[in-house]
Amino acid sequence: MENKTILVTGGAGYVGSVLIPSLILDGHHVKCLDRFFFGKKFLSKSNFPKNLELIQDDIRWFDPIILDDVDIVLDLAALSNDPVGDLEPEKTFEINHKGRSRVAKLSKDHGVKQYVLASSASIYGQQTTLASENSTIHPLTSYSKANNKAELDNLPLNDDSFTVTALRFSSIYGVSPRMRFDTAVNNMVLDLFKSKKINVNGKENKRPFIFTKDVVKAYLTIIDASKEKIGGQIFNVGSNEQNVTMEELANTIVDSINESCEISINDTNDHRSYFASFQKIEDVLGFTTDYSIQYGAVEIYNALKNNQISDDVKTKTVEWYKYLLKNPESAKDLLINNTLL
Repeated sequence: MENKTILVTGGAGYVGSVLIPSLILDGHHVKCLDRFFFGKKFLSKSNFPKNLELIQDDIRWFDPIILDDVDIVLDLAALSNDPVGDLEPEKTFEINHKGRSRVAKLSKDHGVKQYVLASSASIYGQQTTLASENSTIHPLTSYSKANNKAELDNLPLNDDSFTVTALRFSSIYGVSPRMRFDTAVNNMVLDLFKSKKINVNGKENKRPFIFTKDVVKAYLTIIDASKEKIGGQIFNVGSNEQNVTMEELANTIVDSINESCEISINDTNDHRSYFASFQKIEDVLGFTTDYSIQYGAVEIYNALKNNQISDDVKTKTVEWYKYLLKNPESAKDLLINNTLL
């Protein structure tokens, strides 16, 4: 496809910091709008001297003039998972719902051609059958409810001149410049690496999973797809092979890394449990994943072993937000409109 100007909101986050280099490599000009809570050195001008603009701002308040020359908006900005959402429910709805609705509406008003919403398969909540895009949803958390509201607001904006798509991603794993250890696969690998013991909360709880590079592949597929295929559409993003229970996940990780490890099964009050179908995205767009849980687990383990990544406080999103809220002096450069969140 021809080179585009792409705005990535939340572009310095776990997915964005993997996605943006791929977009630049493909020849696109990228604007990254982010609060930069977790830093920005991995997206510095020294790493990307061309085709990258860094904009420190908030989706709730940014000046829409930055949209004037933008072709595509990939809207990743959000408080990023269920535990974070439950830490600050009001802010979660303010950012993940109203903030992203603002981005979509302003994008349409300013002549942007395509808008892609990063949603989540957690919107399915609790399912006894394979959840397709047409299944009844059961969002159980502030995070998933805000995703639902953003979908309901933004998808109807789709028309002949503005293409809107929502991607319901599986739980993401893999190494990233903005590393996270508060996702299931990443956290289990960290537990194995540090203590040779994996704690499994709710062994029968079901989840779909997807590797970071396959998330990037999905975005590249969407921005290259025809309007007729994706306009006003929702796609689950993942693979049927990576629908697993938490106990199966732990066993897969241990077998992949081939280290002796104790698996401890614990009760949980987490009622989220769902498998998703990924037939639609394969049938409509020909999208399939390239990577497995086994591959990702080994990648994370080796990165830990080789000191390429570490589990500092910034890798646990809730802990980092709590730290910043308790230590305002450390957060003074992150304030916008005199507020942290």
